[in-house]
Amino acid sequence: MIKQYIRQNVCRIALYCAFFAIYCVCFALYNLPLPAIIYPGVLCAALGLTYGIYDYAVFLSRHNALAKIKVTRDGLLGEMPANKDLVSADYAAIIALLQDEMRLQKLDYETKSDETISYYTIWAHQIKTPIAAVKLALQNDDSPLSLRLGGEINRIEQYVEMVLCYLRLGSTATDYVFVECDLDRIIKQSVKRFSSEFIDRRLGLDFTPTERKIVTDSKWLSFVIEQIISNSLKYTPSGKIGICVKDDRLCISDTGIGIAPTDLPRVFEKGFTGYNGRSDTKASGIGLYLCKRICDALGIEIEIDSTVSVGTEVRLSLSQYKL
Repeated sequence: MIKQYIRQNVCRIALYCAFFAIYCVCFALYNLPLPAIIYPGVLCAALGLTYGIYDYAVFLSRHNALAKIKVTRDGLLGEMPANKDLVSADYAAIIALLQDEMRLQKLDYETKSDETISYYTIWAHQIKTPIAAVKLALQNDDSPLSLRLGGEINRIEQYVEMVLCYLRLGSTATDYVFVECDLDRIIKQSVKRFSSEFIDRRLGLDFTPTERKIVTDSKWLSFVIEQIISNSLKYTPSGKIGICVKDDRLCISDTGIGIAPTDLPRVFEKGFTGYNGRSDTKASGIGLYLCKRICDALGIEIEIDSTVSVGTEVRLSLSQYKL
């Protein structure tokens, strides 16, 4: 820190040394006795050293105070060290203006964010009414067309849930309710949403009951399971989807087209679609990103293994919440 202080005051120190040199030269030109030069020189040096020590102490105190505010990031302008000069006061005034501007922008952003979330929440609840009406109209029709339409309606409903999930995850009001849940019940409810698609596409379901009780948020866990099943259905043209528990992990596997090895490390990135996404232009790259965010909030580890043209397996570790 002494080096920084000397570097900051190098001009002042050089000026003092120049004054002292002029003082010594002038005394020498007048042929004054050497003690007459040394004695006042020592007094001036002692006085300058005393001032230097005091000024360094003030410099170090101000630096420590500013460093503390910088680390904690909760210091207000009123808690900053006192200003010694006009330039420091000007900087403090500029900082105060920037802080006021930042507060206004933050308030404006929060207001607009709350309005956006409120609008899409209302929109989602409104759009669910015609969705429910269409599902009810198709409920008693087992024709191939109605099954296909039912699958598309389920996807629309899922996309609406994705919108709400995306908004809620970015909101400070998101809450999680951890209670004892029946894992099999959550899985069955999630699979039921895609029953018409299973039937229409003649895909098999290999479900082994888990007989597990876990402590989690059933709503958010259901969203994760539904998103994984949806992805499996989307990229499985034939075969089956399996759901079971292995080594305290909920495993959801399929016999689909798989994921390229180069894409696997990035599947949880926001907006990443990879090779499969380029072939399916409707892919958004948001589903697995939301799953990862939710799993992190629930304390669940999520892993994906996949082999091209063989299939994909997604594993959810639930051991930390099992009873």
